[in-house]
Amino acid sequence: MADTAPTPDSGFTLEVETLIIGAGACGMVAALAAQEAGQAVLVLEADPVPAGSTALSAGLIPAAGTSFQRAAGIDDDAARFAADIQAKAKDENDPDLVTALARGAAPAIDWLAERFDLPFSVVTDFDYPGHSRRRMHGLPSRAGAELIDRLRATCEDRGIDIICERRAEILYHDGRRVTGVQATLPDGSTERIGCAKLILACNGFGGNRDLVGAHMPLIEKAVWFGHDGNRGEAVLWADGLGAKTRHLGAYQGHGNVAHPHGILITWATITQGGVQVNRDGQRFWDESQGYSEAARAVLAQPGGVAFTIFDARIAGIARQFEDFKQAEAQGAIRTADTLAELAEVLDLPEQALQDTLKAIPTGGTDSFGRTFGATPLSPPFAAVRVTGALFHTQGGLETQGDGLVRHRDGGTFVNLYAAGGAACGVSGKSDSGYLSGNGLLAAVVLGRSAGAAPVDQ
Repeated sequence: MADTAPTPDSGFTLEVETLIIGAGACGMVAALAAQEAGQAVLVLEADPVPAGSTALSAGLIPAAGTSFQRAAGIDDDAARFAADIQAKAKDENDPDLVTALARGAAPAIDWLAERFDLPFSVVTDFDYPGHSRRRMHGLPSRAGAELIDRLRATCEDRGIDIICERRAEILYHDGRRVTGVQATLPDGSTERIGCAKLILACNGFGGNRDLVGAHMPLIEKAVWFGHDGNRGEAVLWADGLGAKTRHLGAYQGHGNVAHPHGILITWATITQGGVQVNRDGQRFWDESQGYSEAARAVLAQPGGVAFTIFDARIAGIARQFEDFKQAEAQGAIRTADTLAELAEVLDLPEQALQDTLKAIPTGGTDSFGRTFGATPLSPPFAAVRVTGALFHTQGGLETQGDGLVRHRDGGTFVNLYAAGGAACGVSGKSDSGYLSGNGLLAAVVLGRSAGAAPVDQ
């Protein structure tokens, strides 16, 4: 159980300069940056091996102005990126934090590629909701598991200690200075670790159903598709510390999770011209709003399910993602040569499905306000039955642009930093799902604020 306490009189079992809670992408990137700056680093991870929400995702990272974009002929910059973030989140974000993340992302991507040989590339064949440029960067498999594996191997090669099966439960402090944590081992014993700096890169609270019900009741009944270790320790510690939190009702959902297979289906199936229909064979919303908004829209349909309809051309684009290939292998993706056959395979009313797809305005805007491209859906067709899921929470501890956690009474803590799922991200206060505090991008703030990140200012 997450708790806080004054610094123990008996001291600590061991002490480190920089202690990081969480070995997801955010924590490991922060560790690499801190070590490169000459700091002694220790990372605690509750799982048997590093994974976190990152391993469940596509592992894609938005960044503007990278060498990879320039090589692909994409003109982009941090100012445009920041404007896109604020537009998607309805200007509900801290502008200083948005600026810090937008400016820091590209140098971080290039640093990881040049310094540690991570083979990033830009996704150039489809657009993500809210992005005015193609700026999503990923590794070859387009899978978060690959990103986690490569970061873990890189940390191991450089001798960074990642101690697994250590769940931090008590956070010690002297007022606004954090002094260490107490971690529980698999056998139930505990150890106390002191630190000069503490970086919370741990988790959100999507796996804590009580907190989800309290802060985001509209998504409470969604399938939980995130990492079960996301129990909300950071938010619970915030109460004891007097730390300021923000946007606890914000979340990233996903309305394109294959059901009952539980496999995330890339939103490229929609952005390239696909649509979603309900059990009546009818469209029910503007799918271009995004995959996070889709979670609530799909859950509101009969049975909480929908069907994503696309074609072989779109499937070819989606196949660059490992998750999509797994969905095909498990039979989640259904195909048919005609719409009549597809309706039979999906048990949908044929005429309604025919009418729905016929009504899509090629190169025009429909009654929902969605504008379609010039390439219509054509046989052979493909489809997948989907439901809405909660992937991770977006709100959390409020930080400055330098990553220091703010106090409820004003000012900041002296040496407490937060990012990853522990921090409030920049998706606004609802379900825009555009960009969260999770993952590598937020590690830029962590590393820099700890005097470690190789980020140009």
